[in-house]
Amino acid sequence: MERDLLQRIGGRLEFVYGPAVAASLLPRIEALIGRFEGRIPAGAAGWSQKDAMLITYGDSLPGANAPLRELHGFLRRHVGGHLSFVHLLPFYPYTSDDGFSVVDYREVRPELGRWEDIEAFSEDYRLVFDAVINHVSAASRYVKGFLEGDPAYEDFCISLPPGTDTSSVLRTRALPLLHEFPARDGVRWLWTTFSRDQVDLNFSNPEVLLEMLDLLLFYAARGASMVRLDAIAYLWKRLGTSCAHLPETHEIIKLFRDVYDAAAPHVLLLTETNVPHRENVSYFGNAGDEAQMIYNFSLAPLIVWSLHREDAGVLTEWARGIEWISPRAAYLNITATHDGIGMRPTEGILSEEERRELVQLARDRGGAMTSKRNADGSETPYELNLSYFDAINDPGRPSPVEWEVRKFLVSQAIPMAMMGIPGIYIHSLLGSRNDLEGVRRTGRARSINRHALPVADLEAELRSPGNRRRLVLDGILRLLRIRSEHSAFHPDARQEILSLHPAVFAIRRSNSGTGETVLALHNVSSVEARVPLPAGDARTGLQYLLGRETFRDAAVSLSPYQVRWLRCDPK
Repeated sequence: MERDLLQRIGGRLEFVYGPAVAASLLPRIEALIGRFEGRIPAGAAGWSQKDAMLITYGDSLPGANAPLRELHGFLRRHVGGHLSFVHLLPFYPYTSDDGFSVVDYREVRPELGRWEDIEAFSEDYRLVFDAVINHVSAASRYVKGFLEGDPAYEDFCISLPPGTDTSSVLRTRALPLLHEFPARDGVRWLWTTFSRDQVDLNFSNPEVLLEMLDLLLFYAARGASMVRLDAIAYLWKRLGTSCAHLPETHEIIKLFRDVYDAAAPHVLLLTETNVPHRENVSYFGNAGDEAQMIYNFSLAPLIVWSLHREDAGVLTEWARGIEWISPRAAYLNITATHDGIGMRPTEGILSEEERRELVQLARDRGGAMTSKRNADGSETPYELNLSYFDAINDPGRPSPVEWEVRKFLVSQAIPMAMMGIPGIYIHSLLGSRNDLEGVRRTGRARSINRHALPVADLEAELRSPGNRRRLVLDGILRLLRIRSEHSAFHPDARQEILSLHPAVFAIRRSNSGTGETVLALHNVSSVEARVPLPAGDARTGLQYLLGRETFRDAAVSLSPYQVRWLRCDPK
């Protein structure tokens, strides 16, 4: 290992654990990295305009074969190289929360497939694995060993007296923080940020850190090109604080990054921190020395707001504040994910009245709102639970399918045009609507956007011309194809947000290396918009990328919900 990198790891350990503990930990971490030498396959590094990510559960498309093989086959047949990353949501054995209460981090759930299926998948796509390391299932060996008094798992969990004042701790669920568990020596009250079945690990114990470092390297050896750090903001606990975004948490993420830089420099870190934008971008660290990628969480609710109000003003104003960080850092631009549409990222952007309006929109369209509990006992919106297609199109007031698809596609084009890498949830790729039956069956609001689609039924729908799923899939793949062909859409290319028309979200992207510039226009309204072009663009002339026309005028007309991407013609 390079001397500078070793010293950096040592400094991070000293910051978190103090000099004495750091001195004993450093050689163990160096030995751990050495044990994985030669076991981690080489992988593609960095990113380009050709990159886009699919987010999916391993069993989203069940069929006759193992679900992982069915999913892999479907993507090879219908998507090919239009998507480069595939985020397989937790595929490990679990006890609740659709995979996010992990029993065994190192096993593939047998009903999904085997490690061989994962490794075959990684031959065609850069795979993203979840590291659900803030918490673990109450049925895991870590929690069981702790409760049984096994010395190997001493202090792996956080046990507090039941009367401990935890009022300062940020709560994202309206549930108790401490839950009672029977133990060999009586009763233990364990720290559970999310639910009784999701027991937090105690990273103040260095043995927990070593165990998780071993896990992260194991994932790289199994073919991960990116690791998503789930709920990572809450990793370090210190009573009297919110226990969110603490300095020790940031330093541990940077340590993860250092270890990957030493053993698997192609593996990227993605942090999942569904919080206001300013807090979220802190996970890039210092010019990208922490996570290489963060979710651009504010996009999802602000795009819904723009299409709901038929006004791009709020989105435009917010997007002006998005800064390029460095060649080592990129935004993951998302709309839908397996979770709901986050409301915390709208704090300070939308007024409380406007936020209530979004909540009402979700409820009116068959969805729900999940709240978070504040330190004063009050509750405020945490996320909206509904499919993104129905967030954009009111199922209670149906329109012709072509109109609904056109409206939905503009919501998907905006993240593709922006600086960063687009992330597309499988139910957005396939134009899925609310799964109300799933909610009735499970009693969980998030089930509205997590249903499984039998692959045979899906294939039949896709063979039907004019079918909603067919139109959405074709539209998204067309946008991805065009994006991949133009260097101005490189994740690092310069971004300028323009105010050209109240109903149009306008971006100019410029790649200084190739000299290519693209003007991306998105009409979020139901009426035609006539957009005056900036003087420089009008003088050079523009060529439509979403059509065959060559444009040489001082304005562009956009029909309702139309997307116009135009390349500057230097001639």
